[in-house]
Amino acid sequence: MKYLLFLGCVIPYRVQSYEISARKVLGELGIELVDMPTYNCCGFPIEAISYEARLMLAARNLCIAEEQGLDIITLCPGCAETLHHTNVELKEDEELRNTVNERLSEVGLEFKGKINVKHFARMLVEDFGVEKIKDRVVRPLEKFVVAQHTGCHIARPKKLMQFEDPENPTALKKLIEATGATCLSYEDEAQCCGGPVSGIDREIPIQLVGDKLKRVKGVGAQALITICPYCHLMYEGMQPLAERKLGEKLRIPVIHYPQLLGLAMGMSPEELALNMLKIKPTQLLEKI
Repeated sequence: MKYLLFLGCVIPYRVQSYEISARKVLGELGIELVDMPTYNCCGFPIEAISYEARLMLAARNLCIAEEQGLDIITLCPGCAETLHHTNVELKEDEELRNTVNERLSEVGLEFKGKINVKHFARMLVEDFGVEKIKDRVVRPLEKFVVAQHTGCHIARPKKLMQFEDPENPTALKKLIEATGATCLSYEDEAQCCGGPVSGIDREIPIQLVGDKLKRVKGVGAQALITICPYCHLMYEGMQPLAERKLGEKLRIPVIHYPQLLGLAMGMSPEELALNMLKIKPTQLLEKI
């Protein structure tokens, strides 16, 4: 299996632990990653201001992937949704495709609609397979009790993404349970982390983060597992602010799924960059 890796903007600069652990784990699974050359932002943050800018930014990335002859996988659900959305739009709308290609011709590119885009967690479920992941587990995490946060974009909008029910996401839970860990359910699992609102009003996401982590702690989960860099930054970075607002300590480690899977595959915490997390999962690691 071979994919073109689209890293996006946030991960290389702010969430390197996600990239390090994902590269390590996917490599051990025999999934070859080819770094995408000269890519630009997927266009997601700009769409609210300019639909055309999002369209052109995403289309350029898709053209680069077509030149490589490889499907794209991303670690960021927002990038996955934006690139997939644009890919579908351009494949289905000939008039729009012709307009975009006229602009792309100025930089020597043409969209042909020859590749697909997936988030890496979706790729693991649909292309690699949960049962194969179970076969790679050498150190079952049977003493780990965690909760999941899938995030919004991997399954929303449902009609476009056609992956799973965004109000009752189960794919990440299956991937977590494949490691041997227990994944607990809790109220409002599908609630947004609040990231998109943080640039306008910080109090709303602080409240959302606090509410979610309090529910996670309330069911007895020892960590929150994420597959989105933005969600990770919110639940880890804003946790101290949420604690102040709530007037209580939460201290819930926020762990990238590749880190969890890597531990189950026998890798060391250092190999998986667990030392880079701000809230150390010390108690969990003591259970190994």
